[in-house]
Amino acid sequence: MSSGVRLVMIMNARKRTLLSWSSGKDSAWALHKLQQSKEIEVIGLFTTINRVHRRVAMHAVSNRLLRAQARAVGFPLQELEIPYPCSDAEYAQVMERFLAEAATHDIEKIAFGDLALEEIRRYREQKMRHTGIEPLFPIWGIPTNDLSKELIEVGFRMLITCIDPRSVPREFIGREYDKTFLEELPDHVDPCGENGEFHTFVFDGPIFKAPLQVKPGRIVERDGFVFADVVQQSS
Repeated sequence: MSSGVRLVMIMNARKRTLLSWSSGKDSAWALHKLQQSKEIEVIGLFTTINRVHRRVAMHAVSNRLLRAQARAVGFPLQELEIPYPCSDAEYAQVMERFLAEAATHDIEKIAFGDLALEEIRRYREQKMRHTGIEPLFPIWGIPTNDLSKELIEVGFRMLITCIDPRSVPREFIGREYDKTFLEELPDHVDPCGENGEFHTFVFDGPIFKAPLQVKPGRIVERDGFVFADVVQQSS
């Protein structure tokens, strides 16, 4: 093999990366940014699933809808089951097994859609320190006022799946995350829900090969939060 060919291969070698996928706007924006990178190759998504309810933790999206979403964006999805309730130690064990397996498949980076919570970033970095896999934070530090507007401007569409009623009025559950939603949010609420005020499910946008047809379904209250069961509509 000539030195010129080897150089081209090295220049084209992108880092094999998995993305932590919540089904919501932050991880969707992280995927959008990573797909624009010449250094990163996203090869799959992974999500923690509540073993009892078969739903994404906090976002409360069913694993059936989660799988449809992964197909719509065109990536394989790995579901990591966690118990309910789940202690910090149990969560750590699940992630340790996952990281060990990922390392055997030559995964070089794992990306997260974290924006600003320092303690969460430190936790992830500490847990991955000796795994041989590098944590990646592609949207870290983006001002949430800017991100909330850009998400809508580039065509992402999302439904509100979970709210903390101590911060957000109950009638916001199930609404679409759009300009009107942002205008009507109470002033003390972060526009991206960065402090856990609300969570979303993304059903369309530039990362989608085709949009999902969804609507908010049954609304329930559990563990101090209000959840909307997003359901897929028949085509």
